[in-house]
Amino acid sequence: MKNNYLTLLTLFRILRSISAGMIMIIFPYYVLKFLNYGSLILGFIYTAASIATALLGLASGILADQWGKKESLLLIAALLPISTLILYFSNNLVLIFIASMLGGFSATGSLAGGGVGGAAQPIQTSIIAELTEVKERTFWISFLTFISGIASAFGSLLGREFNILDGFLFATFISLTSIVFIIPIKTSRAQKNDLKHTKIIGKFTLTGMLNGLSQGLITPFLIPFFIIVYNIPKADMATFSFISGIIGSASLLFAPKIEKKWGFVKGIAYTRGLGAALSIIMPIIRIFPLSIAIYLSMPALRVAALPVQQAAMTEMVDQGEVGRALGINQVARLASSSAGTTISGYMFDISEIELPFFVYSFITFFNILLYFKFFKDEKVQIKS
Repeated sequence: MKNNYLTLLTLFRILRSISAGMIMIIFPYYVLKFLNYGSLILGFIYTAASIATALLGLASGILADQWGKKESLLLIAALLPISTLILYFSNNLVLIFIASMLGGFSATGSLAGGGVGGAAQPIQTSIIAELTEVKERTFWISFLTFISGIASAFGSLLGREFNILDGFLFATFISLTSIVFIIPIKTSRAQKNDLKHTKIIGKFTLTGMLNGLSQGLITPFLIPFFIIVYNIPKADMATFSFISGIIGSASLLFAPKIEKKWGFVKGIAYTRGLGAALSIIMPIIRIFPLSIAIYLSMPALRVAALPVQQAAMTEMVDQGEVGRALGINQVARLASSSAGTTISGYMFDISEIELPFFVYSFITFFNILLYFKFFKDEKVQIKS
């Protein structure tokens, strides 16, 4: 029965990710080209969406533990089709902000990492933790995230086949349909326990905050970078985004091997450290093939060890506090990413495009040091 529920959750994530992939490629063109707003406005929109997604992510984690995982997921999942429907019917700037906040158009993660609609992620991971054993959890998190990433990549490719408004309408239909697959899933009753592992949650929260700050600096502006620097057409950018999503998704399948070979901390250090090094090169050497090569590889390096990190967190806390632990981590990550997005929006607006990439690298390397400090004995399941 649990495998049937995992299948239904997979179908939900596939359809939702197709919608998210379309939105991720369409939305920046909608703001920059269709409505002719500048990158500063886009940065403010992403910032508002990041803050809203952070708060909704925290609320969803609390609801998952205190009210019920399935009920909470149904509620949060409905916000994405509502947001795209708003964009289809109105181009009012206030409503655009509201829609982006409801739908989570923060672009704080790669397609494989669920950059759109991220408020639903803590609940989904909590459900996966309930339906799987510890020894198989990393595999299932990586597999389901891989499937989601592939679907998101196809969604970004599909986005080039629609004009912008029709794309929003189709994304509404797809994300609304996905909710049907949640209904048959049964999860355990809410336990309403107090948090016991605050020290562990605090460590993950601090590293998550720095991770979010670094991602907020460049991730929402990778596509705008190519729009501004290379003036790349939407169809071409959609193709490259599709390829990037496929590569990023495929990298998730290596998560169990990364966990076995290097463990939690070293897996993060090697993958994200290499990505940080490449991010220094990208804005300096403006050779289009090189920039595209880095763009294609960065999502993979950023998310390859993500399932290992999520599995480690679910192992280090009790089942009745997984939702809140993930929600707190997400609120720290997205709240700090909103600050990074605001800074980068300003930097892009005054043509200081290189600086956010440099700061991203510095923060990432510093965060890696914290991972070693906090979790150097990562093989031990900490319960304190």
